[in-house]
Amino acid sequence: MNSLIKLELTRALRNRKFLFFSVIYPSVLFLIIAGNADSTTKVPGSALTLPTYMMVSMASFGALTAVLMGNSERIAKEREGGWVRQLRLTPLPGRGYVLAKTASAAVVSLPSIVIVFAVAAAVKDVRLDAWQWLALTGAIWAGSLVFAALGVAIGYLASGDAVRPITMITYFGLSMLGGLWMPTTTFPGWLQDIAKWLPTHAYAALGQAIEQSRAPHVQDLVVLVVSFALFAGGAAWLYRKDTLKA
Repeated sequence: MNSLIKLELTRALRNRKFLFFSVIYPSVLFLIIAGNADSTTKVPGSALTLPTYMMVSMASFGALTAVLMGNSERIAKEREGGWVRQLRLTPLPGRGYVLAKTASAAVVSLPSIVIVFAVAAAVKDVRLDAWQWLALTGAIWAGSLVFAALGVAIGYLASGDAVRPITMITYFGLSMLGGLWMPTTTFPGWLQDIAKWLPTHAYAALGQAIEQSRAPHVQDLVVLVVSFALFAGGAAWLYRKDTLKA
């Protein structure tokens, strides 16, 4: 399995388009959204300034891009191209393929998180305690596993032709409605009620709680745990179904 992980990492690092959108693009968006914001005005309904608020949102967005976009399309295309079927003829267990995909995407997601933090600190003078930086990195990185499981599920659900539109609709829908591109406090009341139950909203809220040195809301933790269970369970079921079909 280690050899497959190395192969997946090599392929991901050679894909310049993927690296741009997962590693560089979130930092660029952060500068566009928070570039002219001052360091004192608070986001309505939050105790955080816009740069501090959007730093977590864009770091979460970068990790989401790496694990969701990175997994779904490659898995669907490799299934269609026969690569997954070839791997089943080797001693590699089925779960090893999924773990290799998840591990490679998770490794790529880490630089996107760190670069957003570095840009926020250097350009917008965001300052946190050392434990907060470490806790934020760990929480956002670990939380990305929720969306890695979703990426695997979509990869086994969709065909090579259908996977991109399904992934893009899911990706943009979760990003926009979950408040990763703008604070959900700017949404109409009914849309805020919907956003609170989305895993992307809970994902960003986890980091924002760390920034405020407080415990996360129980609802956010429940949404993330339930989402992970649903996505991972769906991925496992779809994988077994695909195996039997083969």
